[in-house]
Amino acid sequence: MELHAINWNDIPWTPVRPGVDRKTFHGEGATVTLHRLMPGHEPKPHSHPNEQIAYILAGTIKFFVGDKEHVLKPGGLLVVPPNVVHWGEVIGDEPVLNFDVFTPKRPEYT
Repeated sequence: MELHAINWNDIPWTPVRPGVDRKTFHGEGATVTLHRLMPGHEPKPHSHPNEQIAYILAGTIKFFVGDKEHVLKPGGLLVVPPNVVHWGEVIGDEPVLNFDVFTPKRPEYT
């Protein structure tokens, strides 16, 4: 396995859709992503075969996972099981920064 080291601040933001950007880094078996969600962005319910662990660094978000709602603030953690429909909505005027870990890795995230 080739080892990679990079400064997270050197990874450029990639636009996902209006109001949503991300930075991504891959290992052999996992992907880590920093998502920046702006107030008023359009939520997109979705699912994927990856387990997702979300850690909130800034802002407040209402996370919908299946039929449950969770309000998370900085320091909040949430696990999204594989293949479960989920999405997030920013609460308030502050952008949300959430750090996600996906397993297995998400090669479609470039």
